[in-house]
Amino acid sequence: MAEAALRTAPLDRTRVLQWLQTYGVYAGVALLLVVNIVITPYFLSAENFRTQAVQVAPVIIVAIGMALVIGTEGIDLSVGAVMALAASVTALYLGYGLLPALLVVAVFAAAIGLANGALVALVGVQPIVATLALMVGGRGLALVLLPQLEDLRNPGLASLGSGDVLGVPYLILIAAALALLAAFVVRRTTFGRQLLAIGDSRPAAQLAGLPVRRVLIIVYVLCALLAAVAGVLATARLQASDPTSLGNLMELSAITAVVVGGTPLTGGRVNIAGTVAGAVLIQLLTATLIKHDLPPSWTQIAQAMVIVCAVYAARGRGKR
Repeated sequence: MAEAALRTAPLDRTRVLQWLQTYGVYAGVALLLVVNIVITPYFLSAENFRTQAVQVAPVIIVAIGMALVIGTEGIDLSVGAVMALAASVTALYLGYGLLPALLVVAVFAAAIGLANGALVALVGVQPIVATLALMVGGRGLALVLLPQLEDLRNPGLASLGSGDVLGVPYLILIAAALALLAAFVVRRTTFGRQLLAIGDSRPAAQLAGLPVRRVLIIVYVLCALLAAVAGVLATARLQASDPTSLGNLMELSAITAVVVGGTPLTGGRVNIAGTVAGAVLIQLLTATLIKHDLPPSWTQIAQAMVIVCAVYAARGRGKR
């Protein structure tokens, strides 16, 4: 019997780790919801849920792009800078109309994504180095274009930031639509399968004749475009462009959401639903600590503990 117990112990531990890898982030969200329902006044109010959802929507959008990049065994540290750049460009070109301003934002974002992708796919620079350069340069460009906070007064932008459909804000609808679209692309399209194959083994994907360089460039362009969308939505919600602070540490929030959500940093897998849940988990954790008057430093410590737990649970998950 003792020998049987020794044999089943590792098996049980493996099953627990597998369960945590698959459902841990959803269990964490459920636990935080229950805790807040018990200890946080007015947590169940519709206004509170609306506020939490609006605040997490930009993080979800950026995290979706980050998940695609990480699925190729890459990383993108420039997403926060792209958000700041989107805010600056929106303020500069909003006088020509909302649509022209958004088109110019898309061009700037695509250019940064193209530069990231070219450095990684064509030049062979490590993703963390390539995107670090664009993170610094992109933030600098945003501050050159608009060195200080500027209030924005545009009916279209105001509607985008505060409008809703049947009580559901546009920000939430856009984030949900992008999450569904990304999940469809990853699971049901040739591009998604190529993306995962490259993350699983780039040399094998090249030997199989897959368009590795093209897919990598497209992935980085998509990530930058999604960061720009998040930057425009955050600017619309605030009705102000502030490139000095917008997007600060967003890359860390996005990476945290992706890792906690079950996408391994080793590439080859992308969990969009888990990424969304990971962003919600971090938002609920932060909101819980703030509502109970704990200093921001405790929020950072709590997020660090969540990351450590996620990395521990992800041991051995890697590529399959």
